[in-house]
Amino acid sequence: MTQGSLLRQILEYENRHDPYPLYAELRKTPVLNDGDGAYVVSTYHEILSLLHDPRVSSDARNMTRAAGPDLQQQEEETALPPSFIRLDPPEHDRLRRMTNTSFGPPHEPRRVHEMRGELGGIVSDLIAGIGSTDRIDLVEEFSYPFPVTVICRLLGVPREDESRFHGWADTLAASLDPMPGEDATERNKIAQKARTELGMYLAGLIEERRRNPQEDMLSELATLKGPDGSMTTMELLSTAALLLIAGHETTVNLITNGMLTLLRNPDVLRRLREDPGLSVPLVEELLRFEPPVQLVPNRTTLADIEIAGVTIPKGASLWLVVAAGNRDPLRFKDPDRFDPDREDIEHLGFGSGVHSCFGAPLARQEAQIALSELARRLVNPRLLEDPPEYRRNAVLRGPRHLPIACDDIMP
Repeated sequence: MTQGSLLRQILEYENRHDPYPLYAELRKTPVLNDGDGAYVVSTYHEILSLLHDPRVSSDARNMTRAAGPDLQQQEEETALPPSFIRLDPPEHDRLRRMTNTSFGPPHEPRRVHEMRGELGGIVSDLIAGIGSTDRIDLVEEFSYPFPVTVICRLLGVPREDESRFHGWADTLAASLDPMPGEDATERNKIAQKARTELGMYLAGLIEERRRNPQEDMLSELATLKGPDGSMTTMELLSTAALLLIAGHETTVNLITNGMLTLLRNPDVLRRLREDPGLSVPLVEELLRFEPPVQLVPNRTTLADIEIAGVTIPKGASLWLVVAAGNRDPLRFKDPDRFDPDREDIEHLGFGSGVHSCFGAPLARQEAQIALSELARRLVNPRLLEDPPEYRRNAVLRGPRHLPIACDDIMP
């Protein structure tokens, strides 16, 4: 097997259900030049170093050429400026600081914590709304609607408009997960229409919040005036779209991967049912063991960088396979075992460095509440398909559907 063919196997859909043996093979060459020009890094310490290296750019404008196998991911055709995750300092830092003013410490240290009761209410309503216990699609009936509802409440989308928001989220999610034989042109056209409608809706909501601020994040960002100035409407639209798409897609996978892992580890599921506090370390181990983001492609080197004895040249396309790094035996003991009692879980599930996941506090809390409540309320839950059908996206890995059954649902 050549190095290039190994990377292509990792990206092939047939291996989506279990890429970890291929990741183990990939780690034998910590820095791999795949033959198409991309440099692929797969070991923990090397990935961590590059995530903190200011010579690595996230800005697509610094890419000298596209390199590496096709991920079937098109850049969004949008008139919006790049969101801050696609920018480098100082532009990145300014927008992230401004967004953080409304989202978390030190300015709003309790915003996420104080959503806990509301999150629990959303979870309870979704579980109560599950239909037949003979066959539950956990993705469709629970994991998918939960995060987008949370984002709506966080931004301040009126309750009567949440269904429209769900529709746009559905369309944009489908555009990230193309199906075989699907007309790419038509898919992109539908996605672009949804992005345009979403942008117009948000623009109207932003103007309304500027005139009549409420107790929500969008109001605070729309009226913010601080050391970094104010966000333009276009910057605010990009930030709101980022919170919707990035915050939704990753959390869907985190919750679904989590339930799949628990059903494969019934002893841990039993412990969680008896002790909801186990959800805190359990989610951290889950982020190591089955991270929702498998790899970070399309970074660019701004200078020659030597790592693991290999010089990555300036202008190279860089791929960081964080899911491989999370199972690096040089960093984690017995890395292929799911162990919520693991004491040292400095995982790469939320990245690291200046681009560490902005929404990590919220995602953690969503997953903790969701998994502990599912464990408590579903009586004798079991998988109906293993492995389930996976999404085709190689970056955002998770089941497209997760059919399960249970004997009953506790109140």
